Amino acid sequence: MMRGFPHFRGRLVSFSVGVMRYDLVIFDNDGVLVDSEPISNRLLAGYLSELGHPTSYEDSLRDYMGAALHRVHDLIRERTGQELPEDFDEVFHGRVFAAFARDLEPVPGVPGVLEKLAADGVTYCVASSGSHQRIRVGHRKTGLDRWFDDRRIFSSEDVGRGKPAPDLFRYAAERMGVAPERCVVVEDSPLGVRAAVAAGMDVLGFTAMTPAARLGGAQRLFDDMAELPGLLV
Repeated sequence: MMRGFPHFRGRLVSFSVGVMRYDLVIFDNDGVLVDSEPISNRLLAGYLSELGHPTSYEDSLRDYMGAALHRVHDLIRERTGQELPEDFDEVFHGRVFAAFARDLEPVPGVPGVLEKLAADGVTYCVASSGSHQRIRVGHRKTGLDRWFDDRRIFSSEDVGRGKPAPDLFRYAAERMGVAPERCVVVEDSPLGVRAAVAAGMDVLGFTAMTPAARLGGAQRLFDDMAELPGLLV
């Protein structure tokens, strides 16, 4: 039995009637809640190339998608023996936030999913490699801030190691008062899937941007947010 929900961007978001299999849904942010990966990875590739580290958009997606910004510093140092400028993070974030203000949108179908989870009292949060500032800037621009107060937002800034380490997801579960085995993570990056698996959580791999073959370890794969509620019951 299915029941309908309002259209978002021309799509009907439908929801299965059933019992939730999990006590907590943990969303990644970039590429899962907000459509930021194309924006940020084009800017990152361009900025690294400006600095003498030739990087294509595809390179950036492969190496940095889903990672905290310290991974960029680590890989450049490892590959070239050079350090990025001290103001690298500040300059990059400035470019990203300016682009977000112009172009950022929610991932299609996400508003309907969050509306339904909130209405049904399902516990959810976001755990992102991005900074708290980046998460909040993106949510304000896209209107998703109505569903995420401070108690539901977790960043790699809160832990010592970002994805693919399990620390962030474990921290989010602990703060939300839910055992890892009762959590499901919605992820679109290989690093994020590895982190969730290492944390002892189930993973639903979102393949709208990422080839399914790169999300090995996820229990289920899907490419349309309208499918997500049915995977939770």
